Amino acid sequence: MPAPLISVVIPAYNHEKFIGAAIESVLNQTVDDLELIIVDDGSTDRTADVIKGYDDPRISYTWQENQDAFNTINRGMGMAKGRYVSILNSDDVYTTDRFEKLLAYGEDRAADCLFTDVIPISDSGDVFIDPDFGWNVWHRKNRDYYYQHNDIYTGFLNGNYMVTTSNLFMSKAAVDKVGKFSSLRYLHDYDYIFRIMLAFPETVFYVGDQKLLQYRIHSGNTLSEAAITGREQDLQVIQTYMLQKIPDVYRQYVQTGCDRLRQLDSEILDVKTQLGLSQSPTTLQRSLLRRVAGKVRRTVFGS
Repeated sequence: MPAPLISVVIPAYNHEKFIGAAIESVLNQTVDDLELIIVDDGSTDRTADVIKGYDDPRISYTWQENQDAFNTINRGMGMAKGRYVSILNSDDVYTTDRFEKLLAYGEDRAADCLFTDVIPISDSGDVFIDPDFGWNVWHRKNRDYYYQHNDIYTGFLNGNYMVTTSNLFMSKAAVDKVGKFSSLRYLHDYDYIFRIMLAFPETVFYVGDQKLLQYRIHSGNTLSEAAITGREQDLQVIQTYMLQKIPDVYRQYVQTGCDRLRQLDSEILDVKTQLGLSQSPTTLQRSLLRRVAGKVRRTVFGS
C-alpha cells in the first residue's frame, strides 16, 4: 500500500465514553487519505472493545502496558508513514474539515507545523460559551497577548495558546528532526512546540481564525498536587526556552536575574506567612515585576 498523506496518532487511555467520537472525527474527515494509529496505553475499561468495534482498514491498533502519554505518543509517531503527522487525544474531537483547511493553509506556505483555535466542550459535548467561564478567560488572555505582540514565540512564553497535543499538525520532516516528546507529564506538548519553533522558525503558523478542534474539559477535574507539579514544569519550560532566545553574551545575566526573582518571590511569601499577612501579591510587587520584565524585553530584544 502507498504511504498515506496523513498519519493520525491517538494515544488512548481509559476513555471508553469518548474514544468513539475521537475515532469517528478522524474517519469522517473530508480528506480521507490517512492512516489512524491507535496506541492503547494499558486501558482497564472498555476502551479496547470500542476501538475493535470499528472495521476500517485505515485503523491500526496496538496495546501496551501503561507508560504515560508522552511514551504512547512517541510510539505512535514512530509508526507513522504519512507525509504529515497529526495527534488526537482520545477524549478530543476534530471538526470534519480540519485536515482540508489545514492542508490548504499549510501547502501555500510550506508549513512544517500548524495549530488552530479550539472549541472547549464538556463531558457531554456541550460547548462552554460563557465568556466568564474560567477556561475561556485564561485562553482569551493568551490569545490577546499573542495578537498584541504578533509573534508566535513571544505568545508561547506568555502561555500555551495551542492548548493541547491534539492541536499539533506537523510535517513528517519536522517530526523526524525534532524527535520524541519529553518526559514532562503535564507539559510535554508545551515543551514540544518550543522545540519545533526553534527548529523551524519560519514555518510554524497559528491559524487563529479557525476553530477546528473540540477540546474536552472534564467536569470531574479538581485542584490537586498536579496543579503544583504542572506549574513547576511550566517554570522549567519557560525559563529554558526564554534563554534559548537570549544571545550568549546576555544569557548568564538573564539566568541569574531569573533565579534571583524566583528566590525573592519565595522569600516574600515566607516572610508574609511568618507575619500572618495576606499571601497575594501586593500592588507594589506586581508593579515591580512588570517593570523588571519590561526592562529585560527592552534590553535584550529592543522592544
